[in-house]
This record gives sequence, C-alpha cells and structure tokens, in this order.
Amino acid sequence: MSRSEVAAPAGPGDAASRMAWAKINLTLHCTGQRADGYHLLDSLVVRVGVGDALYVTPDEDLSLTVCGPRAEGVPTDARNLVLRAAELLDAGAGRGAALHLEKHLPAAAGIGGGSADAAAALELLALHWGFALPKDIARLGADVPVCLSQGPQRMQGVGEILTPLPPLPTCHLVLVNPGVDVPTPAVFSALSDKNQPPMPEVIPPFVNLADFVDFLRLQRNDLAAPAIAREPVIASCLEALHDAALARMSGSGATCFGIYATAAEAEATANRISVAAPNWWVAAAPVMGA
Repeated sequence: MSRSEVAAPAGPGDAASRMAWAKINLTLHCTGQRADGYHLLDSLVVRVGVGDALYVTPDEDLSLTVCGPRAEGVPTDARNLVLRAAELLDAGAGRGAALHLEKHLPAAAGIGGGSADAAAALELLALHWGFALPKDIARLGADVPVCLSQGPQRMQGVGEILTPLPPLPTCHLVLVNPGVDVPTPAVFSALSDKNQPPMPEVIPPFVNLADFVDFLRLQRNDLAAPAIAREPVIASCLEALHDAALARMSGSGATCFGIYATAAEAEATANRISVAAPNWWVAAAPVMGA
C-alpha cells in the first residue's frame, strides 16, 4: 500500500496502515555547528520505495508490537519513536490504539528508519484519532519533519528548514548496508572541519538523469570519510556499487546507495551483491517523487 492509498480512519474492528519509506541523503554538507552542539546541514533528501509498515487498530490502551525480518532488538516501550510520536500527538489525553510495526529497514543505518516510523505514526494516528499534526514535530528528531514529505526536499538548518524541489529524473537506487553500527554522534565528532561550503544557493532543474548525476558528483557527504575511517567495510559497499551512475554513503552511514537508470539494472545489481555478500542488507527501490 502506498502513502496515497492509506485506508480511511479506523473504526471498531477495522485496521489502517501507513508505509514508512526510507529516507536517503543524496548529499550531506555540514555547514556549521550551533552553540548547543547541533550541527547545521545542507542536504538533498529523497524517499525511496522500500520501508517499514505500520498498522493501527482501535484499543483502549496505547501499545506497540513489532514483527518482521528486522524486528530483533527493536524496543516496544517509550524508547521507540513510534510510541513517542503517539504520545506527542495524544498530548496527555490518554487515547488508546494498538500499533503494530512490520520492520524491514535496518536500525541506525543512515536511512531514517526510526524517524520514518515516527512520521508514519503521526500521520496514521492523526487519521485514527481525528487530530491535526502537532507543530513541534522536530522534537522527536531532526529527520522526522523530512520523513513527513514524499517528494525531494532540500533540508537545511538542523533539519527543520525544508524546501520542496521539483520532480527529479526517474531513477532507482540500490541500498547496501553491511550491518555495522556507526553512531551518528561519533561520526560528527570525528569530522575535523564542521564549516564546509553548502550546496549552490539555487539547485537547478535537471533535464535528464545524466544532468542530475553530474550535479550530484559536484556535491558531497561530509560524514563519509569519518564513517569509513571508523568502519572500513563501508568502502567495500561503495566498491560493490561500481556499476552505478553514482555511489555514495547516506546520512552518517553505514548504508550506501547506487543510482541506476532502470528498475532492471537496480535489481540485477542488488541480486549480484546479495549473492556475493549474503550477510549484508541489500534492497533495490525507486526514488519517490521522480
């Protein structure tokens, strides 16, 4: 079910669902650091068609259960952003709902899995309870606001400044994660220069995929070098994407992406890497809003 095909608000005995699509930082420029320690970013962010699924059914109490291939170790208490998002929306009113998360995205992988789950919870429960979304969504995490969007966005500040971009040329990504833990604070701390140049003030329109890739090649992920220094296997992921139009790390890692023109090309590469590295998480998915 796509985000545009979400069921109507759940009534007694009914269920509604929402997809939590992965978030990919095609670029990530670190442009400064605030006095409170938060880093300033300039990033071109897209959502891709692979993600977790969240379901809700009516209940008197608020609860969360988790299943799926990536369910192991996922908390079902207040440590989970899904429940924190529900509590933010509920604002102490004591409303209930039985939430069930089907987990497919790896955790702490630089693709916004937890933030996407939180955004899906906000949207789903806003329908379920008949609420408007709260204004202080960013308190759940810097990536949550961008995970409420479907099309490409320029994300600036600490994640709160979002500028929608025109549709991008049609393309597909192969996502590769080697299963290593790359803590975001540690990667930012290892970044020697936190005042790097931003992207161009105006992001130009892109006539075709080659035009778009040429633009991306001139941009950066400033966190890639410290992440690779911490976990060299990330470089192996990039090497595995050698046939991509462009390969780069997303966010603070360890997930890397490769850009491909067609679904067939992306699926072929994903299959090749899965066979060569069966312990890695690999997925092929279209870029949404392209």
